[in-house]
Amino acid sequence: MKSKKDLLTDAGLAIALLSSAFVLCLRIQSAFDSSTLIPLLFNLAVFLISRFTTGYGTGIIASLLSVLAVNYAFTFPHFRFNFTIFENFMSAVILLIVTIMTSMLTTRIKVQEQRRRQMEAEQLRADLLRAISHDLRTPLTSIFGSCEALQDHPHLPDSQRQELILGIKADAKWLIDIVENLLSVTRIEGDRLHLVLRSTPVEELTDVVIQKFRATHSETEIEVILPDTFVSVSIDPLLIEQVLLNLLENATQHAHGMTRLIYQVFVNEDGVQFRISDDGCGVSEAELKKLFQGMPKNTNRPADGRKRNMGIGLYVCSAIIKAHGGKIEAEPVLPHGLCAAFTLPLEVEADDG
Repeated sequence: MKSKKDLLTDAGLAIALLSSAFVLCLRIQSAFDSSTLIPLLFNLAVFLISRFTTGYGTGIIASLLSVLAVNYAFTFPHFRFNFTIFENFMSAVILLIVTIMTSMLTTRIKVQEQRRRQMEAEQLRADLLRAISHDLRTPLTSIFGSCEALQDHPHLPDSQRQELILGIKADAKWLIDIVENLLSVTRIEGDRLHLVLRSTPVEELTDVVIQKFRATHSETEIEVILPDTFVSVSIDPLLIEQVLLNLLENATQHAHGMTRLIYQVFVNEDGVQFRISDDGCGVSEAELKKLFQGMPKNTNRPADGRKRNMGIGLYVCSAIIKAHGGKIEAEPVLPHGLCAAFTLPLEVEADDG
């Protein structure tokens, strides 16, 4: 059922297009003394109305009005309704059939497109459940086992107790990260993400991200490279923080052999680019192409049991950057390593003069 706002919007669009077609046809008839193009122009108007309105009703009503308009103003006798002439009657019937079919076909296409989007959303939810099912079970099992060991063996050596506690802390931290990403996924609807934009200095954003990262990865050295000049971007700070933390977390968990982690920001002709690069093991060319393309369907954990599937986090990163009007991509670092980069529009200061 259409809302009142939708009805008014559809009616306004239909009136505007039919009026435009009517005026244009009058000009064509007076300028060229020809009515050949007139039914085609009204057909085009009905097609556009059907395409950009919801449901069948508006398009069918537009079809009837276009038939009346053609009969009234553009068939003999002009500016009079006359369906008694066989040619006029058949022209009206043919135009009505064509325009109604056009309306129904365009509406059916829209319905099919809506169903396709719904199926994709269902598939996304299924992929999401597959992506997290094993990843959630494993750390929870580890936490339960460690807690049980601490409870059943209260006299464990301090070194073993500390190892179990650190394991619990690491698994709990990852669970917090995955919950934050899942909460972001719930905000993503049909590739739309509600943003709370504000002007944010790059240096301030970087300080917050690096501080949060070092709070949980104090053992990981990170090199920070920032522009020499003041740079500000219009972003949703919390979401961009999440993107940067996801990319840094991805590097620490997946870049085997990493000895250098670089957080770099610089300004280019496209805007402000953020780059997270490492000198770890990198990824294959096939994985590189689909790294940010969507929710992963393969949720198998590596044999070492240490890596966790970051597909959800990377999917969230891609959706957030896309919502900001930017683009995120990954490229190899020679001789080995990986660089994840995204660009955001540079905020332009108003000229006070």
